[in-house]
Amino acid sequence: MTATTTAPAPGKRKRAAKATVSDRTKAETRLGQKLVAPAIILMLLVTAFPMLRALYLSTFDYALTAPDDRSFVGLSNYVTALTDPLFWQTTGITVVYMLVTVAVELVIGFVFAMVMHRVIFARGVIRTSILIPYGIITVVSGFAWQFAFSYQNGFVNGWLPFIGEDFNWFGDTTPAVIAIMVSEIWKTTPFMSLLLLAGLAQVNEDMIEAAKVDGATWWQRLTKVILPNMRAAIMVAVLFRALDAYRIFDNIFVMTAGAVKTESISFLTYRQTIEQFQLGLGSALSVLLFLSVLIVAFLIVKLFRVDLAQARQE
Repeated sequence: MTATTTAPAPGKRKRAAKATVSDRTKAETRLGQKLVAPAIILMLLVTAFPMLRALYLSTFDYALTAPDDRSFVGLSNYVTALTDPLFWQTTGITVVYMLVTVAVELVIGFVFAMVMHRVIFARGVIRTSILIPYGIITVVSGFAWQFAFSYQNGFVNGWLPFIGEDFNWFGDTTPAVIAIMVSEIWKTTPFMSLLLLAGLAQVNEDMIEAAKVDGATWWQRLTKVILPNMRAAIMVAVLFRALDAYRIFDNIFVMTAGAVKTESISFLTYRQTIEQFQLGLGSALSVLLFLSVLIVAFLIVKLFRVDLAQARQE
């Protein structure tokens, strides 16, 4: 008698493949959790107490000028912040800082990443030159750009023929915000390009060559092959930079000190807590800043909808 074997049905093969992928994904998830657990525990040990302390102080009417006169007010500080037009004004300016700087840095950073990825001659020199601004302390670069935009002895007005030499960049909100964003973009674009360079290194060159053989143009290769395969790297770059840009403080502090309506939420929190000694209201603002950062992170992750299993071509 001849033994016969029955091939599994197509549906069963698909279910088996899905189970295999699922098992691998679960294993990698467990490994990832084990790898990040020490860092998470350390971060919680360092940040848990300040966060809980800020949450606690935000429920009190507490000023350092009268430390013994502290009274519990519940959510009153949050109501005060959320009903104050100044809070929403600074929130709007903060969102503008984040959207404009991240968008410009994404484009310029991708160009820099392509240059660093493709260049053959003097690769080390070119990569080092592009990354130099990121190595400069933010306060130092802020002072440098404040000098550059100064109408008294700066050089920006002389380089822009459509602007008068006596134009005061820090005399109004719009030009002051532009100056701050330029300094931020110049400083942090190398960080964006570094993350995108790591994503470019993961793009399969065989896929690009196959697209060339099929007659795809440069733009088609970029939009149909390169960018889709960099989706996870782009999400990480945008996420990191957006969260950092949303908490912008240094450049505002150095260049305008919050004048002409340029202060961000972080600067407003600093002003209430450090300059006006209002620990209760300042703590409420810091909690609101933390919650808004979580919302921004959630929206970015949902926007990109990166499937890591698909990114691995499983």
